[in-house]
Amino acid sequence: MDKLHINNMRFFGRHGVLPEETVLGQLFIVDLMLELDLQKAGHTDDLEATVNYAEVVELVKQIVEGPPYKLVEAVASRIASAVLEAYTNINAVTVRLTKPNPPVAAHFDGVAVEIVRGRGRQ
Repeated sequence: MDKLHINNMRFFGRHGVLPEETVLGQLFIVDLMLELDLQKAGHTDDLEATVNYAEVVELVKQIVEGPPYKLVEAVASRIASAVLEAYTNINAVTVRLTKPNPPVAAHFDGVAVEIVRGRGRQ
């Protein structure tokens, strides 16, 4: 199966368990891997034969910048569900959601969750 990657999308969201996370907000980074057949798009050079990644980015932005969730797992799951609902030609989606600055008293590059969802295996 072919793959279309949309990497390093950065959005400001208000997700988190702690009250200050929902008030102050923070940066979230999203990477997507969409699995779909790109053969026709490659041969025809027709946007209708693939996925308009600008639309996908806007969909992800609406979720991350929208109403808060407590868990990054919930945000990632909502992104995956929305992508599969919106694009029937996508067979599976991998969502990696990174919270680079979680409020933890330690030095590290962040926390990330990666989920894979597909037709018939949600």
